[in-house]
Amino acid sequence: MKVKKKIILIGAGGHCNSCIDVIEQENKYKIFGLIAKNRKLKSKYKVIGTDKDLKKIKKNCSNILVAIGQIKDLFIREKIFKLGKENNFNFPIIISPYAYVSKETTIGEGTIIMHGAIVNKNSKIGKNCIINTGSIIEHDTYIGDNSHISTGAVVNGGVSIGQNSFIGSGSVIKQNIKIGSQCFINAKKFLQKNLKNNSKFL
Repeated sequence: MKVKKKIILIGAGGHCNSCIDVIEQENKYKIFGLIAKNRKLKSKYKVIGTDKDLKKIKKNCSNILVAIGQIKDLFIREKIFKLGKENNFNFPIIISPYAYVSKETTIGEGTIIMHGAIVNKNSKIGKNCIINTGSIIEHDTYIGDNSHISTGAVVNGGVSIGQNSFIGSGSVIKQNIKIGSQCFINAKKFLQKNLKNNSKFL
């Protein structure tokens, strides 16, 4: 029987619960514990420290995943990812067994592909991204680092999304649209125009 590697999750809120389920279903990693200042979910996994304890915790576990969304703060995932890198953690790619990911797709470290998501051919997804439940990433798309494609969102073919961006639940991005970095798209929007850096579509 193959021994599963240990992994730590940074976060203890609702998104962390979803990450836990994906990791358990993928069955490649054993969750060692959670890193959080405040516990916000009921879980069998213990909070084993805060981000100040990472250096000490790494002696027992070298794999880590950022299990925090970014609806309120477009930079929170990037900050935590950099902190993990500074402490020399590994950031595995997590893919739900209930997702479809083309073999001709590139996925960066620390990214999680959640249940029911589809990632099609020739797409490139950056580091530390969330491709959330039921979202569709069509062919030839680019998703920048630290971005969150939320539940049920549709990113059509040839779309480019810059880093640290958030695409809300149920939104649809028209084919070949270019979205800059640090952009926020509200839920259930149909975007058919390009957006510059730091734009909001509410």
